[in-house]
Amino acid sequence: MRNAKTRRGRPRRTEKRHESNETAARALDAKAIVLDGAGPVWLQIRRALTSPIMSGAWPPGTRLPGELELTARFGTSRMTVNKAIQSLAGDGLVRRRPKLGTVVAERAQERPVFEIWQIADLIERQGGAYAYQLIECRKLKDDPEKSLLLGVGPGTPMFWIRCLHLSDGKPFQLEERLINVEAAPQIAGRAFHRVGPGLWLLAHVPWTDAEHKISAREATEEIADALKVRISAACLVVDRRTWNKGTPVTYARLWHSGAQHSLSGHFQPIR
Repeated sequence: MRNAKTRRGRPRRTEKRHESNETAARALDAKAIVLDGAGPVWLQIRRALTSPIMSGAWPPGTRLPGELELTARFGTSRMTVNKAIQSLAGDGLVRRRPKLGTVVAERAQERPVFEIWQIADLIERQGGAYAYQLIECRKLKDDPEKSLLLGVGPGTPMFWIRCLHLSDGKPFQLEERLINVEAAPQIAGRAFHRVGPGLWLLAHVPWTDAEHKISAREATEEIADALKVRISAACLVVDRRTWNKGTPVTYARLWHSGAQHSLSGHFQPIR
């Protein structure tokens, strides 16, 4: 009987030590978190919380401010704050622990290369001033080549958008994007003169799966003119697809000057 009690007691002692360690992780003050004022509030909160996680300023186990504290800090609804935190949890950046709150996940910094980052965030994290320029936006009804590219059936309505993202006034990324209107019916009437399609999609259209393909390609005359590089210059190209429960949502081809762009990630071995 004594041995049985000892075995039953061990998991409780281990769990208590684990909870004690996480509780000891420094809690953050919501007053130190500042929003950037760009786009939906929940995305601003997500960005404000993500940046110090990815930089390592908030190491694994760091306890984030509670939802009520963040709600009061930003003068928004708890639902908005919850959406931001659920988004981080879904991406594996934080863990939600009963009675302990939300803490930075153990391997959060291993995820940066394949996350769907808003381009404005990337430029601003590098110290640049972001600007956006729409080149083309039109609705397509019958384009077999682009339907195949997006992965939808013939006749499926699509939006075709080409736009430029600039850093300090210089071309940083040329975005060529297809959007499935049936997966994003709210897009009707959108012109994207002021806000890029990537930010709009993140705010309005859910996605469950994403795929990235990274390659090197030569700039065609059209691409070279947009990026202000010479024809045949090497470009780093990211092909990105997203789906919502199996339904294609969007396909984007993102062009960058090979001389000015790189992808990097910080990793640690599994312990």
